[in-house]
Amino acid sequence: MSAVAGRFDELQKLGVEVLSASTDSVFVHKMWEEHELSKMTKSGIPWPMLSDGAGNLGKVYGVYDENNGINIRGRFLIDPDGVVQAMEVMTPPVGRKIGEAIRQLHAFQLVRKSKGTEACPAEWEPGKPTLKPGPDLVGNVWKVWQPE
Repeated sequence: MSAVAGRFDELQKLGVEVLSASTDSVFVHKMWEEHELSKMTKSGIPWPMLSDGAGNLGKVYGVYDENNGINIRGRFLIDPDGVVQAMEVMTPPVGRKIGEAIRQLHAFQLVRKSKGTEACPAEWEPGKPTLKPGPDLVGNVWKVWQPE
């Protein structure tokens, strides 16, 4: 969460709304914010931390661990229509990389803006060439896409 907070301004410029949720109570969130997160970020966590005590949200997204009564850590990119475009769920010992989420956000926004006339291949970065889906591309991707 501190990594996301460190790049929150960048996410805001992309028009992204950030929410976090856990099965902890709002009181635990407040203590965590005051005693740990505020020491890891300049201004604390600038988005709502939601309490999902019963795990209902976690169940909807498939990350609720019934045996332990907790939500497993995950990241979900949801488009303006409410459709999950990407998700990443990892075990707690391995952290996620906010830079990859931002790269994916750029790609999803570009594809959405182009109404599907552009596709971002593997390893795509903002400013790099995209693919133009269509019959002419079939069997010819190798001609137009040269990964570095």
